[in-house]
Amino acid sequence: MANSHDKPGGRRLRSRAWFDNPDNPGMTALYLERMMNYGLTLDELRNSGKPVIGIAQTGSDIAPCNRHHIELARRVRDGIRDAGGIPLEFPVHPIQETGKRPTAALDRNLAYLSLVEVLYGYHLDGVVLTTGCDKTTPAMLMGAATVDIPAIVLSGGPMLNGYYNNGLAGSGTVVWHARQELAAGRIDYDQFLEMVASSAPSVGHCNTMGTALSMNSVAEALGMSLPGCAAIPGPYRERAQMAYATGRRIVEMVHEDLRPSRILTRQAFENAIVASSALGASTNCPPHVTAIARHMGVPLDITDWDRIGYEVPLLVNLMPAGQYLGEEFHRAGGVPAVMNELLRAGKLHGDALNVSGRTIAECYADTPVRNRDVIRAYEQPLLPQAGFAVLSGNLFESAVMKTSVITEEFRARYLQRPGDEGAFEGRAIVFEGPEDYHARINDPALAIDADCLLFIRGVGPIGYPGAAEVVNMLPPDALVRQGITLLPCIGDGRQSGTSASPSILNASPESVVGGGLALLRTGDRVRIDLNRRRADMLISDDELARRRAAWTPPTLVSQTPWQELQRRHVGQLQTGACLDFAVSYQRIDATHGIPRDNH
Repeated sequence: MANSHDKPGGRRLRSRAWFDNPDNPGMTALYLERMMNYGLTLDELRNSGKPVIGIAQTGSDIAPCNRHHIELARRVRDGIRDAGGIPLEFPVHPIQETGKRPTAALDRNLAYLSLVEVLYGYHLDGVVLTTGCDKTTPAMLMGAATVDIPAIVLSGGPMLNGYYNNGLAGSGTVVWHARQELAAGRIDYDQFLEMVASSAPSVGHCNTMGTALSMNSVAEALGMSLPGCAAIPGPYRERAQMAYATGRRIVEMVHEDLRPSRILTRQAFENAIVASSALGASTNCPPHVTAIARHMGVPLDITDWDRIGYEVPLLVNLMPAGQYLGEEFHRAGGVPAVMNELLRAGKLHGDALNVSGRTIAECYADTPVRNRDVIRAYEQPLLPQAGFAVLSGNLFESAVMKTSVITEEFRARYLQRPGDEGAFEGRAIVFEGPEDYHARINDPALAIDADCLLFIRGVGPIGYPGAAEVVNMLPPDALVRQGITLLPCIGDGRQSGTSASPSILNASPESVVGGGLALLRTGDRVRIDLNRRRADMLISDDELARRRAAWTPPTLVSQTPWQELQRRHVGQLQTGACLDFAVSYQRIDATHGIPRDNH
């Protein structure tokens, strides 16, 4: 009888501290009493020995990319029940990349904080993390890493393929193409809207290798999802089947005491970096993955992305770096096929653990590619090097450039100057945020030509606030009409993972805290040298010192209490844009034990 509510091996379920504490019958009664007001029974909660499993629900009407998790949660519940657990679904602060102003990046840290409080403060033995839209995945993993109770990721999957005029229309990616068509005068406003809307034909997140599919693929590469979870399209029956399997597995993980700290190791993060390069993943992956690592207590430096991942080839032929969309990626084998290729090439730590309880090598030893045009062999890639280049110089301490989207046209124009290959120089055009860019990009007085570099500042974690996806700036309409659709873009903000612009992003420190971008002026000559990983204003040290001495920080106006709190405590993109005080709270469940009673 005394052991009927213990886990196998004699470890007591965490939820017993709420629902079966004979040393404090008054509190036990209080916790039990209200949980029964919708039909749960005393026997279920007190005597069954069933683990209580949370379902962290990120779906809602204002988070359409995750909306179908409301239905998928039913299958998660089925799996939890059939495996002998008790499911309890709870809401998570919504994060929708395409809906939240000024940027959804503000909400990643807010959702993280609230999830930590739920996972630690409530009667949960384990949790299913429902993910999808960009920031939901890192927010959930950051929270799970911090508390460190058994956790597993269930992603919602990409939308079905979109089509426009019989051609593929990739979510996000089609926006940037449509902007070019509108600027060139080839379509009007109504056609612009119709073209963009064509890319969202079903439930699910972006069907391109934008940040959503990138981060959910990374979650699988980290070992936090069951093999094959990331790429199943949202409407496919396999998505609901994966939800059921995930529900069953989290109950087993509780009994095994399999926690994120056993999975999210240094080896797992190195695997994630390698997988990101092979996938052609979003430039938002470095700050998000770095944030997860910091909250797990695993050292991960921004330069690791270049050192570990730069030489890895591009294997996945998916927009924006390729030509296909999410359905083809799934049918070709998805993340398992990519992991198999990387294992064969000796690029992964095969002994890293997956939430299935098996090693990465065991999970992906027999997951073949089913379409070699979509997922290439390691020896026959789309590109021989596809990782992120991490640059530094007097413009910033670090910034990242996604090399897998450097087009032949861009390379020929900027990176093949005889005797100076891999480098380019140009005249800087500086914008103070997106409003200034939109107001002045077509100003003839700027005399913007193909040799100019577009800079945008004041758009980082503190400056915007939140770090906005605004760095991929379209050239002036006059240049677009001439066929010049890309200029080098540099900024202290981010850009959408669906963009094919080879911008230099995430510049840290940002301009509003005195980073080098704050000292740049329109008309300055700038040199970018990818071979040496340098980005510099071509001005003298004396002039740079004069500008720094004259610089004063801008006045920042916060519009909400959370914006003010975020600005006070957020770090830079190179270190994950975490709330810097929060990273000292690690493995809370083991460190602090069960929280104090509430009465």
